[in-house]
This record gives sequence, C-alpha cells and structure tokens, in this order.
Amino acid sequence: MSDAPDKESKTEEASEQKVRDAVEKGNLPFAKEVPILASVVAFLIIAVFISAPGAAKLTFFLAELIDRPEDWLLNSSEDAGQLFQLLAIAVGTALLPILVIVPLAGIAASAFQNAPRFVGERIRPQFSRISPAKGWTRIFGKAGQVEFLKSLFKLSAASLVVFFVFFNSKALFTDAIATDPRALPEFIRLNVVHLLAANAVAITVLAGFDIAWSRIHWRGELRMTKQEVKDEHKQSEGNPLVKSRQRSLGRDRARRRMIAAVPTATLIVANPTHFAVALRYRPAEDSAPVVVAKGQDLIALKIREIAEANGIPVFEDVQLARSLHKQMRVDQIIAPEFYKAVAELIQFINSRQKPYAVSA
Repeated sequence: MSDAPDKESKTEEASEQKVRDAVEKGNLPFAKEVPILASVVAFLIIAVFISAPGAAKLTFFLAELIDRPEDWLLNSSEDAGQLFQLLAIAVGTALLPILVIVPLAGIAASAFQNAPRFVGERIRPQFSRISPAKGWTRIFGKAGQVEFLKSLFKLSAASLVVFFVFFNSKALFTDAIATDPRALPEFIRLNVVHLLAANAVAITVLAGFDIAWSRIHWRGELRMTKQEVKDEHKQSEGNPLVKSRQRSLGRDRARRRMIAAVPTATLIVANPTHFAVALRYRPAEDSAPVVVAKGQDLIALKIREIAEANGIPVFEDVQLARSLHKQMRVDQIIAPEFYKAVAELIQFINSRQKPYAVSA
C-alpha cells in the first residue's frame, strides 16, 4: 500500500516553503490553451495584415511561371535546380511570417505564464511517468476528466464555427464559383479571417477557464495534511531535542575554551567555594582588566585548581566575586565601578615577588 497521504486528508493550504520547493522543481501551473490561443491570434494577425502582400507576390510569380513557360528553360538538371530554387524562395518568403510569428507567439504565451527556467528535475527519469497505474490515474482522474471536457468543448466550438461560417449559407460556395480567379485568393483570405476570429473568441473563453482551473488544480495538488504542516514547522524551527543538544554542545565548547584560558589570567577573585572569576591584565595589551573565565560551584573549583597549579594569585572576596560573576561576561573588560577594587589587588601582586593565595 502506498504511504502517500490521500487527497481527503490534505486539508491545509500549501505553505510558502512547499510552494517554493515546487517552483524550484519546475512544478508550476500551466494553461495549455493559452499557447493555442496565441497561435490562433498570430494566424489571425498574419491573415489580416501580412498575408495579402505575400500572397500577391506569390500569385504574381506563379502567374508568370504559368503564362510564360518559355522563359524557364529545362534543358539540364541545373536548369531544373534553379527553377526549384526560385520556387522554394518564393514559397518560403510567403510562409516565413507563419514560420516565425506563430512559434514566437506560442513561446511568448508560455513565458507570460511562467518565467523560462532550466529545471533538471523535469527531465530526470521518473517511474511514475511510465507507470500504468499513474497513467490510468492521469487519464481517468479529475485532471483527465477536465482535459476531456476541454477537448469536447474545442471540438464542439470548432464544429459550430465551421458550420456557421461555411455551411449555414449556400451563398458562400456560389460566390466562390462566381468570383473572378484573380480575386479568389482575397475571397479565401477574408473567409479564413472570419473563421480564425470566431475560433479566437471561442478559445479565449476556454483559455480563461483553463488559466483558472490550472491554478486551482495546482494549489489543490500542493495541499498538505496536518502532519505534513507539523513536520515542516518542526524542520524549519528545528527539532527541540536537536536544538537542546546543540546548545549543550555549544556550552561545553565555550566552557572548555574558557578553562583553557585560565592559565593566562593575572589573578582570580573568588568566593571561597561558590564563585570564581579569572582576570587578565597586561598593560601593553589591555586597557583594563579582562574577564577570561568565570564560573560557580564545580567550575569555580576547577578555575581555582588550575590557578593554583599555575601559580596564579587567588583573592577571596565574597562581594567582589559575586558582583563580577553576575555583571561581567567572558572576554569583556570589567566595568569602571570595579577598577578601584581590582587595581588594589593588581598593585598588591606587583608589590610581591612570589604569587600566593591571600584573603582580602
């Protein structure tokens, strides 16, 4: 059985993170009817504004070819090649607007919906694309039913348009028969314009529906279950247990660095057992004494132990030790209100030749 959640359980709107992930993977809403509409409109523009001059030039060339065959010698394969080359140029020139404008219109319609981007995920082989079960779902699911209704609408609309333009009135065919051959291309062009305009109106309605449907369906496919929302929130905020462990590791690293800095201290100010603050003062480097380590209880005892092992003076001053521990941070210069008390201790150290523990 598939572990994927069913659609009935997806009751929550897609989060911004899930939408961003879908966009990065190339999963974007796309209305297929919009490029078709753009192509039909492009054909209509060509038929109205461009086809007449091109058709006239092609008609003139073909008329010259048929009326004056003696001008085209076919004595050799080279003559035949030149004739076919001229025909190809004439026909290509007439068809060039179609070959350029129509593809550009389709590309522009696609780019209008979603900015072009290269997404490797879209070309990565996926089993779901060749899975019969997935294919059956795509064909007979809601999306497949909507595609079938769109195709049925297009077929019905095109049939009605053709009927009303060409078969509703018999005058069209009689007019075509009675039209002068030279005017026949223009007659055909005008009727093609009517046909394209009617189809453009019908496809515009369908394209509007397709745009709305594609976005609604896309949002529906991205909907999430309550559990997915919780999991994403937990992932974005961080697992509390993992974050707690990271904070613990950070504190341990900071504590080790602090303990390692105790031998650089000039003196230790301590409460007999509960607090210890290690201060460093190097006149050439420090503008004032700096707290290099501090701690209470076991850490305070460890600081005193390292200080005694390195011959660093330890001064027991309950009030000063408590205040320094409470107000100062590690690697911070002591506040001005402590200058006098600490300066007296430093002066006492400088007056003695050998460091030892004393009581203030």
